[in-house]
Amino acid sequence: MIKDKLEIALELFDSYNKQDPTRVTWDGEIIPAEYFYAVKLYEWVLKLEPEASEVLKLASRSQHIGRWEIPRDSYPMNKAGYLNWRSNLGKYHAQKAGELMEQAGYIQEDIERVRKIITKQQIKLDPEVQTIENGLCLVFLQYQFADFILKHDEAKLIRIIQKTWNKMSEPGRQEALQLQYSELGLQLIQKALAG
Repeated sequence: MIKDKLEIALELFDSYNKQDPTRVTWDGEIIPAEYFYAVKLYEWVLKLEPEASEVLKLASRSQHIGRWEIPRDSYPMNKAGYLNWRSNLGKYHAQKAGELMEQAGYIQEDIERVRKIITKQQIKLDPEVQTIENGLCLVFLQYQFADFILKHDEAKLIRIIQKTWNKMSEPGRQEALQLQYSELGLQLIQKALAG
């Protein structure tokens, strides 16, 4: 059976992300972190947007491709360093996704559209970019928030939750309210949303 471009591109993205040396354990399985989060983001995007376009599917599976290759500590550990790191990381993900899409046979127009989604251009105006943002926030809340609770004080956690909530549109918020949280996690979310 001949694979279509989408299948080839997703396989290329997955193969690349499986090189991540960082591991996460989920349901007793040890998985390369960026591969795991890419698949989870893809699943959330399809749940939020069952009729997702091909470019949205591609962007969701490659949103943070190769993230481990530019570590946070390679930039100054202050706010300016963080913002610079995030900006350069977005460009890097977009470039890497574009290279792999080209290998899979995509035209420049599709590559450019995926780049715009990955770099979150016109986030509040572009429904596809907002869908990705909702998905990213939901991945964080579902799979990473519990670890964050162990590492940060309450004031910082409340700020993180409020920022996460502000990034989401209503469909994302509705899904976030349906997730299962620890008792402490739920208390923090209630405090953050009441504040």
